[in-house]
Amino acid sequence: MGETHQIQPPTRYWERTEEDGKNDGKKQKEGDNNEQTPQQNNTRTKKGGKRGGKRGGAGKKVISGKSDPFPGSAPVPEEKLKKFRRGVKGELPPRPQYKLRDVVIRSEAASDLAQKQNARYDLMLPEDAGFLEGDEDEDTCTISQDDIVDAVDITAGAKYFNLTLSQFGPYRLDYSKTGRHLLLGGRRGHVTCLDWQSKQLMCEMNVMETVNDVKWLHSEALFAVAQKKWLYIYDNKGIELHCIRKFNDVLRMQFLPYHFLLATASATGFLQYLDVSVGKEVVAICTKAGRLDVMAHNPHNAIIHLGHSNGTVTLWTPNQREPLVKMLCHQGGVRSVAVDKTGTYMVTSGMDKKLKVYDIRAYRPLQSYFLPAGASCLSLSQRGLLSAATGDIVQVYRDVWGIPVTKPYMAHRAKGSVWGVHFCPFEDVLGVGHGEGFTSMVVPGAGEPNFDGLDANPYRSAKQRQEWEVKALLEKIQPELIGLDPSQLSQVDHSTWEQRHEDRVQVLGFDPLAKEKFTPRLKTKGRSSSGKVEKRKKQVAHEDQRDVIRQTVEDRMKIDKERKEKEKKKAAAAGQKSALDRFRK
Repeated sequence: MGETHQIQPPTRYWERTEEDGKNDGKKQKEGDNNEQTPQQNNTRTKKGGKRGGKRGGAGKKVISGKSDPFPGSAPVPEEKLKKFRRGVKGELPPRPQYKLRDVVIRSEAASDLAQKQNARYDLMLPEDAGFLEGDEDEDTCTISQDDIVDAVDITAGAKYFNLTLSQFGPYRLDYSKTGRHLLLGGRRGHVTCLDWQSKQLMCEMNVMETVNDVKWLHSEALFAVAQKKWLYIYDNKGIELHCIRKFNDVLRMQFLPYHFLLATASATGFLQYLDVSVGKEVVAICTKAGRLDVMAHNPHNAIIHLGHSNGTVTLWTPNQREPLVKMLCHQGGVRSVAVDKTGTYMVTSGMDKKLKVYDIRAYRPLQSYFLPAGASCLSLSQRGLLSAATGDIVQVYRDVWGIPVTKPYMAHRAKGSVWGVHFCPFEDVLGVGHGEGFTSMVVPGAGEPNFDGLDANPYRSAKQRQEWEVKALLEKIQPELIGLDPSQLSQVDHSTWEQRHEDRVQVLGFDPLAKEKFTPRLKTKGRSSSGKVEKRKKQVAHEDQRDVIRQTVEDRMKIDKERKEKEKKKAAAAGQKSALDRFRK
């Protein structure tokens, strides 16, 4: 039998170093000079040869053989970082508090990482917001809906449609949070909900009494209807689930999605909050302002804005019985209020035929416009477009809080008197409810082009909706955390700590933090054992407390003695006879 040669598998080029390549090169040269058998040549060729060398540095596994000319991650523009900045960084705790310092450093690092990742992903968003632009010397407000439908594709053109419902109008409307479903409520009792994009009807009914307002709850499976007498909750099949008799004569409703709170304003002047997750009333506040038929909520901090007949707008939370802010906005009654999604601007319209824009941060007016007939309904889109309804005419304005606007961006005449307007989330659509039914307008540039799939996904399935609902319930925000400035939740309330310290001092009769702790002196012969040291500490502490408590008791006894002496003097003065006592019977 001849010798058996074990053939090794070839080594991949990325698994080799530069030294292996040099050794293989030397062996190849020796093989060229010396005569070898064909079997040895095959073995050496399979072991390496010219394929094994690498062009990188010693020990570096560089596939291409060249170093990266742009090492590290790509830089992020500062403008994109400002868009996702989460407030101002606070000061780090002192070094003795090393545990708290490490926690703050890690949280800030995580916040910076999230900010950079959001800025990077923002560059890859597929959609951009656009606006309607006319030709030279062409006014965009003269472009009709029919002209827009003829110019756009079939999918976008199908968003403009009319529903003729003249028997039970006028109509209130509301879009779901995802912008997929539409809820309509007629004044004469007609209630219907549908998937407006596919025109698929979910339910339709007549409650046989007046309907004042309709509102979707946390998902498209439940909605609330403010009927003539009480508040009712229905599912998307039209089945009545609850009749809440504590909420009577409701005129307007607003839903706070992150708190699971349904806020209602009634004709009796009460502002009530209903927790829809447990079905209980959180609070009922008497505003003492009469009939409440103008209502809006701030999406940024969940503050409720109420408009009153005396021209004022008040801001409310469920934590206080009095308004947080009271603003005089108009010389006549307030007709409508709208707040943008950032919580920066508030738009109001009143009986004085004026449309005013306010900066809520400073509570001062920015712009004031005069409308010949006033505005009965207002709505703000996600991109800052303002819709104002006057009679049967709907006008859309652009950048109302910037440069003064002289003409509307778009205009449309409805078939009847407008009773409600609402922009559809994530769509360039404005819903108009009027006396003859419902109209869906196409308004380019109104909706946010990119949505957050974890918060409001228009294309989610039933399983995804169920998972989102469970997660939202776990992350539910308590009503006690609602305030004007949400950033205060991350700050330490020093005044509350000082108040608690004062209360503790009054209860104990001494300040436990005023004096340094007693340190026993070291003694020998077993007198400084742990038990004896603690015993001496307690003895000294009890002696100090006795002195302070004794002084406190003496002060209280002195105050009681003075009070009793005053009472005796008053009784003695009352017991003295007067010359007029003979006239008493």
